[in-house]
Amino acid sequence: MSIPADLKYSKEHEWVKVEGDTGTIGITAFAQGELGDIIYVDIDCVGDNLDKNAIFGTVEAVKTVSDLYLPISGEVIEFNEALKDKPELVNSDPYGEGWMVKIKIAHPAELDDLLDAAAYQALIG
Repeated sequence: MSIPADLKYSKEHEWVKVEGDTGTIGITAFAQGELGDIIYVDIDCVGDNLDKNAIFGTVEAVKTVSDLYLPISGEVIEFNEALKDKPELVNSDPYGEGWMVKIKIAHPAELDDLLDAAAYQALIG
């Protein structure tokens, strides 16, 4: 299973890619694998300032709905519009075209609380 080394990970199975003061966020390959086929992504928080661990949306799979937790605080500045028509991108490319939101990072020090690839690998076994 792919766990890119250039990302940070939460214990709730979200990932963050940091570029300057912007964080791109999605769910991990492990998470999408556990959920199964994603059929709907519900995110309606663009423009909102959210705290770390706040729910920023949900993903719906064939058999379950799961909350999405923001791994760091920030203002949600963009939603991946491609997921409206192709939610399966979360399954096929969770670290690429399946990204979910971009945020303006409010507290960069919160990144220190997240896991690196090795620690995330240890978490999921």
